[in-house]
Amino acid sequence: MIQSMTGYGKSVIQLPTKKITVEIKSLNSKSIDLNARVPSSYREKELEIRRSISKSLVRGKVDFNLYVEITGEKTSAKVNEVIVRQYMNQLKNVISVDDVELLKMAIKMPDAMKTEREEIDADEFKTILEAVNEALTAINIYRSDEGKVLENDFKMRINSISELLIKVTDIDSDRIEIVKDRLRKAVTDLKEAVDENRFEQELIYYLEKYDITEEKVRLKNHLNYFKEALDSSDSNGKKIGFICQEIGREINTIGSKSNHAPMQQLVVQMKDELEKIKEQALNVL
Repeated sequence: MIQSMTGYGKSVIQLPTKKITVEIKSLNSKSIDLNARVPSSYREKELEIRRSISKSLVRGKVDFNLYVEITGEKTSAKVNEVIVRQYMNQLKNVISVDDVELLKMAIKMPDAMKTEREEIDADEFKTILEAVNEALTAINIYRSDEGKVLENDFKMRINSISELLIKVTDIDSDRIEIVKDRLRKAVTDLKEAVDENRFEQELIYYLEKYDITEEKVRLKNHLNYFKEALDSSDSNGKKIGFICQEIGREINTIGSKSNHAPMQQLVVQMKDELEKIKEQALNVL
């Protein structure tokens, strides 16, 4: 079963004095590209959080946000009384206003407020990790649901290419006869006497150049291999991309060898389906 790299997960927890929200979003990327926004008070635990996210999501451009909202009366920000009084004394020498106005001005000055750094409570951080895991579970479910949509689309387009390949096989014998007739007509138009044995040898040579038997067999095998990759237990977008390259190589070779307009039209349709698969494959984990 394949997974998409696009996903979204969220978890909200309420602590006695804080509301903590964990939000994770992901898009496609060649590797894990994690951008984390964590409040400074939790910075020392960021590496541990990053490890958990990277292990769970494996690949993708990931945005992780940890929001902390103080809901209780407790706060780590306090008035720096010594600094505020010094500002007020200095301001008295500059402007004549009452103490209330001086206080309003002083409190806006640098270092008027001080933040006391608190140690992260072990139980609190354990709860935060649980919230991160909940968000990761949610985003992985989202990725799996998106993967099912991609898988259905892939199967539809691979089946379409298989049906077009059957049509190519059906007209292949007629194509060879048309190529033979075209070559005979070209020789006849020259109005020159030719050695029939030599002509037959040359004809066989050219027909071998136009033969697409091996390409048809390889293309069919690649299409079956693609389906097997979709049904495997793991999601491997890179593997699917490699198979797409091989499918494209065989389709291109059939097109270059066809020398027959109806077959080339079928090849164009196969290329169109394959391009749509390639675009979607970039989003597979």
